[in-house]
Amino acid sequence: MTTTPTTVVAAPSEIEVERRLYRRQRGRRSVAVSIVSSLVVVALVWVGVVNTPGWAAVQQSFFDPETAVSAFPDILLGLWLNVRILFFASIGVAVFATLLAVVRGLRSPVAFPLRLLATGYTDLFRGLPLIIVLYLVGYGVPGLGVFPRFPAEVWGTIAIILTYSSYVAEVLRAGMEAVHPSQRLAARSLGLSHAQTLRLVVLPQGLRKVTPALMNDFVSMQKDVGLVSILGAVDAVRAANIAQAESYDFTPYFVAGLLFVLISLPLIRLTDALALRQQRREQSGGAV
Repeated sequence: MTTTPTTVVAAPSEIEVERRLYRRQRGRRSVAVSIVSSLVVVALVWVGVVNTPGWAAVQQSFFDPETAVSAFPDILLGLWLNVRILFFASIGVAVFATLLAVVRGLRSPVAFPLRLLATGYTDLFRGLPLIIVLYLVGYGVPGLGVFPRFPAEVWGTIAIILTYSSYVAEVLRAGMEAVHPSQRLAARSLGLSHAQTLRLVVLPQGLRKVTPALMNDFVSMQKDVGLVSILGAVDAVRAANIAQAESYDFTPYFVAGLLFVLISLPLIRLTDALALRQQRREQSGGAV
């Protein structure tokens, strides 16, 4: 009969037990100090704001509960349009920005015209304010009479894709260029073609290096989706504008802003978590 060897786990020493206890106590003390200091700061700010001479008028104009409740359903319905625009714009930006980054990374003399075109594109749209691109795409392009009639949200989505693709492409290109040249040489020595090396080696590693920066761009895009309201699309911002025109109260704008913050918080927290994990990996000497 065979006996299975049992693993004996050594009990921690007294010094290790004291060290762990000290760390737990220090952690609890730090949390308690953070909570108390935060509450004190919030209380001081609140007391300072509510005691200002114009607080009553501001509260009535921006934080009226009745106006918020009456405007909430229409603003929430408009927010659903913002979410849909964000979904399709994110897909379009991911595809177009990757294409731009790949073209800008081409080193062949034959690809020089394409590389020059991609460089000019990114320089142009990184310099243009998004609101101007929205006006040009939303009003100028339909005025040519070449394209069929599309809803305002479609033109707004196209304008967002055109603008944010230039930013995301530069972040992706930086990540691809940060991949060590030995990775490319090793892939080519294994018989991979240039396209396979790019798809299987360079892009995955480059994307991993710049994931937090990319997430920040998409958080920024989530906010700018609200600018499609200037084209007439009834999103959350336009719904708040309509409610404000009816009630002569700015509370609907506060409601719309609060909803935008709520839908962006998960993405913001995910970005912070990814950045922290990347920092710990770099500090431990692991691969980025």
